[in-house]
Parts: sequence; C-alpha cells; structure tokens
Amino acid sequence: MSEKITLSNVHKTFGTKKVLRGVNLSVDEGQSLVVIGGSGSGKSVMLKSILGLLHPEQGSIKIDGTETVGLARNQRQEIDAQMGMLFQNGALFDSLPVWRNVAFQAIQNQGFSEADARDQAVDSLALVGLGPELLDLYPASLSGGMHKRVGLARAIACKPKIIFFDEPTTGLDPIMTDVINHLIRDCVQELGATTLTITHDMTSVRAIADKTALLYKGEIIWHGNAEELAASDDPFLLQFVNGLAEGPIEVEGQQISAAGEGQ
Repeated sequence: MSEKITLSNVHKTFGTKKVLRGVNLSVDEGQSLVVIGGSGSGKSVMLKSILGLLHPEQGSIKIDGTETVGLARNQRQEIDAQMGMLFQNGALFDSLPVWRNVAFQAIQNQGFSEADARDQAVDSLALVGLGPELLDLYPASLSGGMHKRVGLARAIACKPKIIFFDEPTTGLDPIMTDVINHLIRDCVQELGATTLTITHDMTSVRAIADKTALLYKGEIIWHGNAEELAASDDPFLLQFVNGLAEGPIEVEGQQISAAGEGQ
C-alpha cells in the first residue's frame, strides 16, 4: 500500500516557541488516521502545515510523493484540488445559501454552471442524510448538527482523494457525535478517500480510526492500530485515553506525579 501523506522531521516555530519538534507521520492510501493530543500539542499547526497554510522551517511534507514544503500557493493547485476539509466550526459562508456553500469549489474552481452546482449540492447533501429542502436556507438557520453535516457535504462534494477533519465533533451532543462519526466513516468508504483527523475525542477515534497517533509537545510519541490502542500500556496514551489528571502528560504547565503533586 502506497503512502499518500508523509511527514518527515517537520519543525515549526513561532518566535521562541517550538510547536512542532520533528514530526514523523505517514498515512497510507485509503487509510483513516486520527491524530490525538491535548490543547497546545501542535495538532492544528501540523494540519495547517500539510495544507500549506503554514511553512515549516525544517523537514519534508510529501503528498503522493511530491514535496510540498516551499511550494507557492499557485504551485499547489493540483495538490489542493484533490483535498477536502471539514473545519472545526463548519466555516460555512454566512452570506451564501446552503447549496452555494456545498458547491463552492465546483463553482469557483471547476467552472460548474449554477444548475450543475445545485445538482451536485443535492447529491452531496443526500450522502450526509440531508434533503433538498435545505438548499436555499442560510447557515444562520441551521442547528449545530446540521451545520456540521453541511460542512461535511461540502468537504466531499468534489469527491476528493484526501479529506481532513479538524475536531469534527466539537460542540455536539453525544447522539449527534455518533451520527457525524458514522457519516464520516460511511462517506470515506464510499469515496475510498485517505483521511487525516485531528481530535481529542476518543469516541471519534474508536469510530473512524484505522490507525491512531498521539502528538505530545510537537512530537508523535505513539502510533498504532485499533488493537494496539486497546492493548497498549504506554503511560502517556493511557493518561490521555482515560482522561486522567495524574500521569506523565503536563497539565497547565505542571507535571502531575503519581501522588498528584506538581513537579
């Protein structure tokens, strides 16, 4: 199985703050990789670096074997065209109706007519369980769950080969979280896409991950498949998975010892 995304020794610094400290990570074609980690671990910076929104000072990020570090935006067009993205807050355009949000890339980048774009929106919404009655609504009238599902419909509308999910279930109740997780899994399988998800939600990990990686202080410190995740006795992983205050992971700048005392 070929590698779709490969990060090698990726470093990213803001001023004196080292956020990524040599990230090594790969995602095979057709695989669903979920990267977990707490706030400030570097997940979003890693994702933005893969998307070309941030530029690492050191290291390599290859997509389909093509080096992307150092590429200008106009040199990434073919790479960007095969990507879809579900943002944490949905990131829908408030001034556009649902159908134009879903078909945004088709209209802007692929020259679809309005009629064809609207048809694409109908098909994409159907894949996430939404009907055509939403086409002419505006994002402000949608519930949180619908907002997220419309965002997912947009992410898959152009049948991308790679899809990124940024905290896909943040802010959702447990039932809608389960709905979104199953929709993600179903849509990915339908498209045969390669996916990379960043989250701190272990429910999502168990629902959608083929493999999981733990990012801590800008480094991948553990990775494995579902069976290895369940069987691991890695202390960092156990602390994160079980949501424990005590353990080797620093909490709010303090390292918590087994006795619960700051060190």
